Amino acid sequence: MLSYITFVVFITVSWIMSLYSFNFYYLVYLAWKNRRKVNPTANGFPMVTVQLPIFNEKYVAARLIHCICAMDYPKNRLQIQVLDDSTDDTKELCKNIVEHYRTLGYDIDHVTRKNRAGYKAGALREGLKTTKGEFVAIFDADFVPPKWFLQKAMAHFTSDKIGMIQCRWGHLNEDYSPLTQAQALSLDFHFLIEQKAKSLSHLFMNFNGTAGIWRKSCIVDAGGWHANTLVEDLDLSYRAQMKGWRALFLDKIVCDGELPVQINAAKRQQYRWAKGSIQCGVKLLGDIIMHRKLPPDTKIQAFIQLTRHIVHPLMLLQFLLLPLLLAMNFKLYPVSIYPITALVIYLLFGPAFYIYVIKRLWQQSWLNKVKAYLYLIWFATGISVNNTIAIFDAMNGGKPEFLRTPKFGIIKKGENWRDKAYTLPFTKTTLLEMFFGAYGILGIFIAIFSGNPIYVPILALQTMGFIYISYLSITHSMFSTLKNGQSNKLKEIVGDRSGRKTL
Repeated sequence: MLSYITFVVFITVSWIMSLYSFNFYYLVYLAWKNRRKVNPTANGFPMVTVQLPIFNEKYVAARLIHCICAMDYPKNRLQIQVLDDSTDDTKELCKNIVEHYRTLGYDIDHVTRKNRAGYKAGALREGLKTTKGEFVAIFDADFVPPKWFLQKAMAHFTSDKIGMIQCRWGHLNEDYSPLTQAQALSLDFHFLIEQKAKSLSHLFMNFNGTAGIWRKSCIVDAGGWHANTLVEDLDLSYRAQMKGWRALFLDKIVCDGELPVQINAAKRQQYRWAKGSIQCGVKLLGDIIMHRKLPPDTKIQAFIQLTRHIVHPLMLLQFLLLPLLLAMNFKLYPVSIYPITALVIYLLFGPAFYIYVIKRLWQQSWLNKVKAYLYLIWFATGISVNNTIAIFDAMNGGKPEFLRTPKFGIIKKGENWRDKAYTLPFTKTTLLEMFFGAYGILGIFIAIFSGNPIYVPILALQTMGFIYISYLSITHSMFSTLKNGQSNKLKEIVGDRSGRKTL
């Protein structure tokens, strides 16, 4: 009886995960079908306010401000707001740069607050009170927009119904390490498949928090920036589109950003995205489902996007159950050929399909991306522990404390980040990752000695992911130096983003 219940749970989990996977195939179809050409129009130079939300970014803040002031846009039609909530020497750095450009005639302000109420959303909301522009462009501190960005992007506001334009993220340091290659490929899939599939359609697409432009009236009409989730960008995007505004993705306009080079920073970013998406789902899904004017497929896609991170706990559950079923000698398939068939189907609809998509998207350089895809499999598997905790934190009502992803101004291979401020220690989450790695090794032996070696490749691939992420978490912490007078004792206990203790 126990084995049968375990099997039913295993199959149910597998089917749910499959449905989310099949949706990616559907979005691939829509992305390649969505070839609608949007012809940009010369509409003069409308007043634009550029908002730069910054918090403790001393390695990259100056680079961003210099890029914005170098933009090929009339100086008298450009307002720049450096929304600086920093508590370290970033504040003095930004103040000096802003004063320098003010003497050169730029309309640029250094906006500071006494506290970080609302975090990034609060800073954007505060800046919106004094914006002069009809449009608001937003760039995070780790981005490097090209000088022609505003001229080219603004020309795509061809209709008064377009409330937001999102441009594609490029990657300054994609080739720095296997970790950055994996993150770059994951983001590329999001932009070139998901965002492209939904652009200018009745499906909801989201603002990605940076490298985009909003119509100010759209922000106001949608209710402004809210700080009750960790994804204020996704939240506002959905509220705006529920009001009838349209969103446009521009895949030809690329704005480069810096990828996290430390795994603990990447995990913090993933944690924020996973927790915030669930928070946004809890907040908005009821209104979306009950919205009378939204087509059924819009509601379905919104549900999938806002809940897709549940695949992380489901994958962990599936990973735990498979060795148990094999140890119980439970026949997963009534016919002996079924396991081989299942493996073939997994390869065809998993790696084979993704490699096909990669070849279509990158053509001449597709082989390099295939190597990155292997790293992405490990990254996606290993990060599932971190993201599962984020989901439970969101469902448990964890407060939306926004902790930014540390960036170090690392661009080229060989550049060192370990002796810089902002490096993060690994948390107790790493112990869970190590547990799943050890459990996977046990599962491989169970598969072999139970006469089911067909499952070894799948178990091994997932096990490598847990080992890979836990290994990086520890090695990326061992030689970090704590700054600003903090103790550098290896066993110091400090608080992490969710209030749990770290090692």
